[in-house]
Amino acid sequence: MTEILPISQLGNPVLRRQAVPVERVSDWRIQKLIDDLIATAGKANGVGIAAPQVAESHRLFIVASRPSPRYPSAPVMEPTAMINPRILAHSTEVVKDWEGCLSVPGIRGLVPRYQAIEVEYTSREGKLCRQVLADFVARIFQHEYDHLDGIVFLDRVGSSQELMAEQEYQLRIVQKQ
Repeated sequence: MTEILPISQLGNPVLRRQAVPVERVSDWRIQKLIDDLIATAGKANGVGIAAPQVAESHRLFIVASRPSPRYPSAPVMEPTAMINPRILAHSTEVVKDWEGCLSVPGIRGLVPRYQAIEVEYTSREGKLCRQVLADFVARIFQHEYDHLDGIVFLDRVGSSQELMAEQEYQLRIVQKQ
C-alpha cells in the first residue's frame, strides 16, 4: 500500500548526510519507497523528491516534472525513479533560475545550474539508462542529486539578496508569466 511520507525539514541531520548507494534495486523496500516517493511528491505539488527528504538515506530520487502552482510552466513527464544517478558531463552554460524545495518551505532562491547535463542512472526495473537532460528537467535532476550529497539549494544561492519568500515569488514572478 502506497503511503504519503513525512518530508524532512531543513535542520534534520538526514538532509546533510551523504546517501548510500542502493545495492538491490529489486528489493521490495526500495520498490515501495519509489511508489511512496512518487505519491509524496504528487501530494506536495513537487516536481521531484529525493529519498533523504523522507529520512531514507539512499541514492535514489524521483523526477516528476509537470505544471503546478509552484511551477506553472513546467514540462510534463512521467514520474521517473533515478537510482544511483551520476552526472557524466555538463554544458559550459550555467543558468540562474528560481528554485524552491519541499524541505525548505516558504523560501525561493536564485540558483545557478548547468543548462544541460548527460546523466546515467538505474531505472526501477534495474536497467542502466543514459540520457541528456536540458533546461527545467536538468535543473530538477541537479537539485535532487544535491540532496544525495547533503546539499540543499540554499547552499548554492550567491547571496541573501537572491532569496525571496514563496508568497512574494507567487505575486511577483508567477503572475507575470
